[in-house]
Amino acid sequence: MPSSGHRLRDVEHHPLLAENDSYDSSSSSSSEADVADRVWFIRDGCGMICAVMTWLLVVYADFVVTFVMLLPSKDFWYSVVNGVLFNCLAVLALSSHLRTMLTDPGAVPKGNATKEYMESLQLKPGEVIYKCPKCCCIKPERAHHCSICKRCIRKMDHHCPWVNNCVGEKNQRFFVLFTMYIALSSVHALILCGLQFVSCVRGQWTECSDFSPPVTVILLIFLCLESLLFFTFTAVMFGTQIHSICNDETEIERLKSEKPTWERRLRWEGMRSVFGGPPSLLWMNPFVGFRFGRLQTRPRKGGPEFSV
Repeated sequence: MPSSGHRLRDVEHHPLLAENDSYDSSSSSSSEADVADRVWFIRDGCGMICAVMTWLLVVYADFVVTFVMLLPSKDFWYSVVNGVLFNCLAVLALSSHLRTMLTDPGAVPKGNATKEYMESLQLKPGEVIYKCPKCCCIKPERAHHCSICKRCIRKMDHHCPWVNNCVGEKNQRFFVLFTMYIALSSVHALILCGLQFVSCVRGQWTECSDFSPPVTVILLIFLCLESLLFFTFTAVMFGTQIHSICNDETEIERLKSEKPTWERRLRWEGMRSVFGGPPSLLWMNPFVGFRFGRLQTRPRKGGPEFSV
């Protein structure tokens, strides 16, 4: 919707608006502050199936570790220490998964390409702004449109079906924690599987498990394969995410070879911008910033996502 002082282009790339620009028009369906107080959820069939599968695989690993390997063990402290450690890692991993899935990744308000909003930007004569033709919003710098979320996402890195959400400006921290805790729990499970195999072979499979030897072997082999695949995938993702954060470049920007038009935050400055504050143990906590008030029921809006 062009006006006399500036031009509006229907394009999807190279936006010029600053990241901290917000939409204050009364015609908006909801303000960004209101959106931040909601639980975000994408209604995508494939994503929901992948998310449920992730939880079931983690629960399966916990079952095998606890009931097949640790509880039958005669070493009390071995069982207690490893049981507490593995279950803590599993809880932290699933909590990080939930925070990634239920956190708004940085969605730009829909339909804010209005005359009132553009006048509020106080653009200089001849300055060009960019509108997304798919969700009818003015695109901030570094925002990209997600065809699954049906929204433009600030600093969108990629859409991950395993967390049923985009990884963007506001939930990248939780995604990094999710990959880290899954990788750590996978390594722990592999170590326990190796020790269990050695124990069972030495004991001739008589007292190493409450299950029959064939069932024990099948459960352990499946857990080994699962842990190996999970570790490979999450370790690679964790490494690429840390590299992207330290170079202040999203995966989409890297693949498209976009030249940076923003001031880059490199290394520790980039880590602080994602995890918040100076380095501390709080960086490892997926519960930081969680408020129970976000679970209050709110009216549902149109679109592929809804909030509760």
